[in-house]
Amino acid sequence: MAWNEPGNNGQRDPWNRNRQPGNKPGLEDMLKQLRNRFGKLGGGAGGIFTILLAFVIVWVGMSSFTIVDARQAGVVLRFGKYARTLQPGFHLKAPSPIETVTKVGTTEIRSVSDKVRMLTSDENIISVDFNVQYQVSDARKFLFSLSGPPEDTLRQAAEAAVRTVVGANVMDNILTSQGTEAVAAVPAPASASSVASASSAPAVATVAPAAIPASVKAQTRDTLQQQTREILQATLDEYDAGLVVTDVSFQNVAPPQEVKDAFDDVNAAREDKQGTENNARAYASQVVPVARGDASRIAAEAQGYAAARVATATGDASRFNLILKEYKAAPDVTRRRLWLETVEDVMSNNPKVLDGSGGRNMIYLPLDRATGKEVQGVGSVMQSAGSDSSLGGGKEKQP
Repeated sequence: MAWNEPGNNGQRDPWNRNRQPGNKPGLEDMLKQLRNRFGKLGGGAGGIFTILLAFVIVWVGMSSFTIVDARQAGVVLRFGKYARTLQPGFHLKAPSPIETVTKVGTTEIRSVSDKVRMLTSDENIISVDFNVQYQVSDARKFLFSLSGPPEDTLRQAAEAAVRTVVGANVMDNILTSQGTEAVAAVPAPASASSVASASSAPAVATVAPAAIPASVKAQTRDTLQQQTREILQATLDEYDAGLVVTDVSFQNVAPPQEVKDAFDDVNAAREDKQGTENNARAYASQVVPVARGDASRIAAEAQGYAAARVATATGDASRFNLILKEYKAAPDVTRRRLWLETVEDVMSNNPKVLDGSGGRNMIYLPLDRATGKEVQGVGSVMQSAGSDSSLGGGKEKQP
């Protein structure tokens, strides 16, 4: 009958031994029973060896394989010396401590940040907060190529790269955050040929970009960050660090707090200068087209006047030649016709006076052209002349 069959009243244990009713086996009893059990298998003192052998077998079985995650690479060390690199997946290996596996994340984006102060090429102090993002490209090199922690080496190399780039540029270039280059437009000087050609074409204001030396053209912050990344990557490649720099960013670029007030004053003065220059360019862009338009108009009027004078002179010369031809053919008739035309022209522009005095003297006064004061003065003269004529007995002098 089995030890746990009903009716046994729980008086037998799994080893078919009787036990006292009401007493449950404790931990010490169970260990004693296991020790006795293994003692039988190993022959007394050999039971301890059997237990140790079981633990060794379990340990060997558990440490003879490893699983490398898809985002990792496994570096196998055999007695502390590099043996091979394991790719993601399930792998067998020698049990520990013969071979050990160090797993390194190769797809993880790591970052290092720091803040440094340095001098620019124009001897200005500037503070730069930079951040470097990188990945592990070679797990073996990452673990064993550098004498110290890779993060410290990367931080020092990044600082050297930032100092190299910043020290080769002026402060204005470093503080520039946009990619556009400022190009000033100024009016081109007017020449005599442009004024002469303006008579036949509408006046158009032309502007020419101011020449800016290539050494002072503003570089974008992206360009400086790209240069820093390239220099840092070249340095890490020389160190054989097994790292790939994915991005370098300047998070805060500003002068130190100690010189911030002076720097703000310089910026304010520069902005005032730029505003004044912009106002001058705007004024020039308004005045110069108007002046060129006036010059073109004056030139066109002069050319028109010259053409009219030439045409009039040419017509007068032609008319004179025709009259001369007729005069040579009939001098008397032509002379009399010219005299009549001249008298007609003169009389047509002057008022007519009819003399009904029978040949006596008559004073002609152009009253239609005199002002009011002149008319009053003339009236007084006429009155005095009438009184003199009455004193003379009404006799008028004959011509």
